[in-house]
Amino acid sequence: MADLAVKKTSRPTAPTATPDLFRAFRDLMRWDPFREVAPLAVTDHMTELDAPFEVKETKEGYVFKADVPGIKENDMSINLTDSRLTVSGKREEEKKQESDTYFSMERSYGTFVRSFTLPEGIDADKVSANLKDGVLTISVPKKPGTQPKQISVKTG
Repeated sequence: MADLAVKKTSRPTAPTATPDLFRAFRDLMRWDPFREVAPLAVTDHMTELDAPFEVKETKEGYVFKADVPGIKENDMSINLTDSRLTVSGKREEEKKQESDTYFSMERSYGTFVRSFTLPEGIDADKVSANLKDGVLTISVPKKPGTQPKQISVKTG
């Protein structure tokens, strides 16, 4: 048997990469244990589709963006009831031919539903939606009277 040399150093070594704790926390919060067993229970491959949203506030209103690749305009529904914005859609599974051989099936099909509670002061009559290149953009403007007003301070 060969002799193995072990080199010991007295100074500690710094980690080579710092973990992204925020990303790990976001991934943990998104984790759904039932989604992992869903393919075992579902027989027709129609499961819940993931449609990640980005929501931001601007001076003029609120902008919602969602990645919905492969979903057609007719397969999407956007409803605004009082202060509740609900977006839903579906992507149908493509027809499989018996003679085709699949080596991997990773594309997701199914439905999604997302609901958001909007703050007071939105202009419901001017809400608009646009679908381009698989990105859904919904603009919810604020009423003109709800814009923040700058108040100057006077002395004396």
